[in-house]
Amino acid sequence: MAVAVRMKILVLNAGSSSLKCWYDDLRQDALDAAPPEPQWSTHVDWNEKTDSAALFESVLKSLPGAVDVIGHRIVHGGRFRASAILTSEVRAAIAEETIIAPAHNRLALKAVDILQQHFGPKIKQIAVFDTAFHATLAPEAYVYPGPYSWYEAGIRRYGFHGISHGYASRRAAQLLGRDPSGLRIVTCHLGSGASLAAVRDGKSIDTTMGFTPLDGLMMGSRSGAVDPGILVYLLREHNYTADQLDDILYKQSGLLGISGLSADMRQILSAIDRGDSRARLAFDIYTHRLLREIGSMLAVLGGADALVFTGGVGENCAPLRERVTQQLGFLPNLQVLVIHAEEEWEIARQCFELTTSEP
Repeated sequence: MAVAVRMKILVLNAGSSSLKCWYDDLRQDALDAAPPEPQWSTHVDWNEKTDSAALFESVLKSLPGAVDVIGHRIVHGGRFRASAILTSEVRAAIAEETIIAPAHNRLALKAVDILQQHFGPKIKQIAVFDTAFHATLAPEAYVYPGPYSWYEAGIRRYGFHGISHGYASRRAAQLLGRDPSGLRIVTCHLGSGASLAAVRDGKSIDTTMGFTPLDGLMMGSRSGAVDPGILVYLLREHNYTADQLDDILYKQSGLLGISGLSADMRQILSAIDRGDSRARLAFDIYTHRLLREIGSMLAVLGGADALVFTGGVGENCAPLRERVTQQLGFLPNLQVLVIHAEEEWEIARQCFELTTSEP
């Protein structure tokens, strides 16, 4: 009997404000099962001002074993449409995309450098891209209706949260006891950032985020899609700068911008219970825009077999799910699933598969 291949994998999921670390000794025959409890995991706050070297020194002290492979979540992969070993070429390409996903890509690359120093130059590090799952979009879904020269210059819909959407759609098929082939699924990744994906036959055919992680749904502090004419108006008539607009759209909009209270849905719900009208408006706008975008995904798919909620808001905000499912009551056969986000597990799986497929 063949012995199952094992691999000790450390995963780093570097966000703009937090760092999640995950470690396990994986067996190849466990890759298609439900995600196991890892041997070790931790979650710490960090940002671009953090002493990253000191943070990693502290975190890695508690690592329970040796490491064969390190996997990194990279938000923007640019031209790389699948997971890749972090060669100098791949690293340079990731650095080029920092203008589109500045905080995420820059911090992830900082983690790559620190871990190479810690483990030595021979350690294998792998980039797992949030954009890769959406590599299956057709041109009609990813080319913007501006001048074609935009597309030639690399301005196109990339899509994000692909690691989460990929895992959620595959797990949904497992829970339904169905092969992904033939399944139509709308996955809703709802956290501080939020996006939807239309998944047919296990492949993404449309998604709400676009050239940047700003497009689509209303989010915690991000606006989501707005009339571009508003931005032209503010530039022309109110002398806004590009930096001011960037700050407003990313950090002062969404739930925070409307409520004036918080980007955290839990605090919005608490304020609603106290009778706060702007918190109620923020929740209602969030729900309305979510329903509108789900409708667009349903239209692209020609219907759906399942609607999946994942991410912190998707998993924990029952009032939101109730409103959405009630409104979608005209789809009696739609299966509604709540699936815990497992980005670190999905990154580990992709690292294992890429490493074992190398010639």
